[in-house]
Amino acid sequence: MAPSNAVLCAGCVVVDVNKVIDAYPARDHLASILAVSPCTGGPGLNLAIDLARLGARFPIAIVGVVGHDTHGEFLRAECSRHGLDVAGLTAVDGAVTSFTDAMVEQEGGRRTFFHHVGANALLTPRLIIEQIARVRPAFVHLGAPGLHPGMDAPTPDGGNGWTKVLQAATDAGAETNLELVDLPPARLRALALGCLPLLDTIVVNELEAAALVEATPPPSSVGEDIDWDAMDAIAHAVVARGIRQLAVVHFPAGCVAADPSGRTWRQGSVRMPPARVRGTTGAGDAFAAGVVFGRREAWPVEDCLRLGVAAAAACLTDLGTTDGVHQAEDVLHEADVLGHHPA
Repeated sequence: MAPSNAVLCAGCVVVDVNKVIDAYPARDHLASILAVSPCTGGPGLNLAIDLARLGARFPIAIVGVVGHDTHGEFLRAECSRHGLDVAGLTAVDGAVTSFTDAMVEQEGGRRTFFHHVGANALLTPRLIIEQIARVRPAFVHLGAPGLHPGMDAPTPDGGNGWTKVLQAATDAGAETNLELVDLPPARLRALALGCLPLLDTIVVNELEAAALVEATPPPSSVGEDIDWDAMDAIAHAVVARGIRQLAVVHFPAGCVAADPSGRTWRQGSVRMPPARVRGTTGAGDAFAAGVVFGRREAWPVEDCLRLGVAAAAACLTDLGTTDGVHQAEDVLHEADVLGHHPA
């Protein structure tokens, strides 16, 4: 059967519990928690919700594993609130829904994370492949290798669970995309390099991209002397590992994209007033959602990148991972009003 126009997002689903503290304590000392706010987390789930908040006109399905607990109920409710297909969100008796306690210092916003892998360890290729067969998606997004023992485990053919799912998605006629997370470079390469020839697109930050191609990441923050040629070279090196359509590398000062024909695109990030920045968690997922949204709408690459940086900037305005993201036309307008850093 031909694919539908649906997007299926699979992988890491987490409850991020943001806890604002007065100051980070020394060992054996106490800190006061001033505010607590749960939100969705994980590169599998955040992209799905961000797509919905940007105004996606296509169905969005989520695949993951949760427990029969309060956090699992919270995630299911949030998915339903955003209109996601949750038939693939499996609840397992006795499992604890994955969560991350994010301790956010009141002054300066520095964050320290305490993560429990929980039910994410139970995600298997079979669960995702079953939903690919059911949904028949036009696009499959996976995130992220290194967080799922059941997916990270090697398979007899020399791959792993991620390559198995990507092959199944490709065989079903779906386009594929992958997000990564910060891992030791050797571990990242061991898990992800085999995935690259099975990907139509990849959206990663400069540290992850550099790790994939064993390069040194150049300066990347606003105000630094950005070596855009070096960023282009890293993106092209990622493409050379087998990407079929487009590699996008994002960093604080902007982003670059490259395709197999040798073309390159650049886009500066939004000029965000520091007073408007409440948190950075989820900004990378929001960027990826903007790029994927534009790709699904068949926009030119330069417009996909503009929406990517606009969605990331919008995400910065809220402490949570997705609540700052709004309709695509609204975040684009807000970004244009603020302006962009040069690329």
